[in-house]
Order: sequence, then C-alpha cells, then structure tokens
Amino acid sequence: MSEPAPVYRPGETPGNANTPLRVFSLLTAVMTFALVWVGGLVTSHGAGMAVPDWPNTYGYNMFFFPISKWIGGIFYEHSHRLIASGVGLLTSILALWLFGYKSRNFLRVVGVVLLLAGIAAAIARPQRLSEDLLLAAIGLVGVVASFVWPRCEPSAKWLRTLGVIAFFAVVAQGVLGGLRVTEMKDELGIFHATLAQMFFCLVSAIALFQTKFWKKLQPTNISSSVKTLYAITTVLVLAQLVLGATMRHQHAGLSIPDFPLAYGKVWPATDAESVAHYNQTRMVPEAYGFITSAQIVLQMVHRIVALTIVVCVITCFVRTLRQFGWNNILTRWTCGWLVLICCQAFLGAATIWTGKSADVATAHVAFGALCLLSGTFLTIVAFRMLAANADQKVRAVPIKNNFGISHSTT
Repeated sequence: MSEPAPVYRPGETPGNANTPLRVFSLLTAVMTFALVWVGGLVTSHGAGMAVPDWPNTYGYNMFFFPISKWIGGIFYEHSHRLIASGVGLLTSILALWLFGYKSRNFLRVVGVVLLLAGIAAAIARPQRLSEDLLLAAIGLVGVVASFVWPRCEPSAKWLRTLGVIAFFAVVAQGVLGGLRVTEMKDELGIFHATLAQMFFCLVSAIALFQTKFWKKLQPTNISSSVKTLYAITTVLVLAQLVLGATMRHQHAGLSIPDFPLAYGKVWPATDAESVAHYNQTRMVPEAYGFITSAQIVLQMVHRIVALTIVVCVITCFVRTLRQFGWNNILTRWTCGWLVLICCQAFLGAATIWTGKSADVATAHVAFGALCLLSGTFLTIVAFRMLAANADQKVRAVPIKNNFGISHSTT
C-alpha cells in the first residue's frame, strides 16, 4: 500500500524549497536563543544597569567601545547589546528574504538613502566621522546586496507577514531594552523579558515552517480536546515565565529561601510581624532591599503554577500516548516536553538551594524558553495535523454526477 501524498498549503509545494533560507532561519532562531541566555546572565549578575546610557556605551558608539573596558558587569551588558544588534540584523535579513526577489528594489532604495545620509552627516559633523562613515557603509552594503540578492520566489503571504511581525517585534524589543536603562524602571524589564520569550518562539516558528518536516506532515485523527490541552498548557507556561520575570526584576527570587517548604511551612505567614522577622534573618537585604508580603505571595503563586504545569504536561503525555502509541511524533514530542519541564522544575529548586547562583538562575531562564518553545511547536503541529485531516475529508466527500454515480473529489 503506497504512502498517502503529503497535504500542502498554498505556497508550500516542494518546488519552492529554499535550503539557504531554511538554514538562515534556523541560524536566526539559534542566535535568538543565545540572546535569551545572555540576557539571563545580565539579570542574574545584576548587570542590567552596568552601562547607564543607551544606545551609546559610556559615550561611545556601541560598536566602537574599547575591548579593554569590557570588565565586570559591563562585559555582560555590552555583550548582550552586541548580540541583540546581531539578532536584529539577522531578523531584518530574514524578513527581506521571505519576500524573495521583490526585496531587491527596496534594498537598493534604502541603501542609497543611507549612503547619502551618511556622507552628508560626515561632512556636516566631522567630529563624529566614525559613526557617520558606519552609516554610509551600511548603505553601501545595502546597495551592493540588492544586486546579488537571491532571485527566489516570495514565500507564502502568511509567512511574509510573520517575517514583518518579527522585524517590528525585534525593533520593539530593542527599544524596550533601551528604555529599561534610560528610565530605570524594573517594570519595563518585565515586558522586555516576556517579549524576548515570545520573539524566540516566533522566529523559531518561522524556521519550523521552512522545514521539510512541516511540509510533509500527514493528517492525524487527533482529538480536539488534546489539541486544546496542548494550547492551554503552553499558555500556562508563558504565564509562568511572566511570573518568573516579575520576580527576577523585583529581586524577589529569594523572598522564600527554602524549598519545598516555605519558611518551614506549607504556606508561610505573611503578616507584618512575620515579614519583619524574615527580613531580620535574611542574608542579603542590603543588596536587594527588604522583602514584602506581596513578594512572598508572588513566589508561592509561582510554585503553584509550576506544579500545575507539571501535572498538565504529564496529562498531555499520557493522553497522547494512549491515543497514538509510542511511535507517533506527538507522543515523542510530549515526552521531550515532559523531560524539559522536569529539568526546569529542578533548576527552579536549585536556584533557591544555591542562593540564586547566577549560572543556575540563567539556566532556569534558558530552559524556560525551551519549555515554551516545545509547547508552542507541539500546539502548532497538532493544529496543522488536524487541519490537514479536515482538508483531506473535504476532498474525499462523495459527489454524484448527472448519471447518479458517486465518485470522490480526490
């Protein structure tokens, strides 16, 4: 019996396969994960304000900041900015590449504008010659690139739209990071960290949509309730990451210093007298300030949501295993998701046991990103399989011709 033919969406036929674009999409996703990791290092080392100005670095253009000055917290924060700039460049190229040969004219026009602007600025303000020449060089690269740009066909419209969204998201992420420094508001850091996780999932999804795996997915009779469970659990993971970012940027990660108990109890006391006693016994109030009852409750909510997620992912795995057996891709995916969630829970506990060790806390952030990505991919793939199955059923509906003879639309 021959294998059923793959079900393709518009713009997803084998003929428009683009291996270089597929590899570049994967590179962008990998670099974004590296950026999330380095961002975690910045927060874990308390280096978020090591460089007090933005977009410059201690008055220097960030690309010309002397390496000899990359010391202490400056190293982490400045490295974070450079990697972020690299991810922004990769995302811009990816968005343009998705438009195929149609990007050539756009690159040419923008390149000429930047080239002329850089030359004009260099003449008008010679004291900032290096920065202006950099702008002119970027414009020149754009012009040259427009002549050697890939001549591939544009990707599907919905995929091009995702590329544009990714571009604006990375711009917004850069602005949020800058405002976090200039405005000195921890609340902006929470939004910055949350958007970073969502952006990582977005560019990774774009990479997924380029793969042969995605284009060859077969229809599956997956239960809609299982699909919904995947989605709900993924949203819970995102909510948990928001809670974690809130604790990190409010320095509440050690508001409860023990685990699995909390100040020796299942639920700690949060009255004013008890909180005052906690602050007297803490080892680092001078570094992070005194804790509040709200911060204690926030960490307890974080723990409860973590337990809920573990239960939900176990449920996802058991239900998928029962419906499809071990050999199905969804079963193995949910198993991998469960392993990641267990590792993440252990890292969360280890963060407390080690007194918020920078490396452990950073690994906790990175594994959180992988947990969210796994849930996102699982949900997307499940919806794709269900949609493909529905399309196949529609095409297989019997239709009677004028002679009363039934035949399939396939």
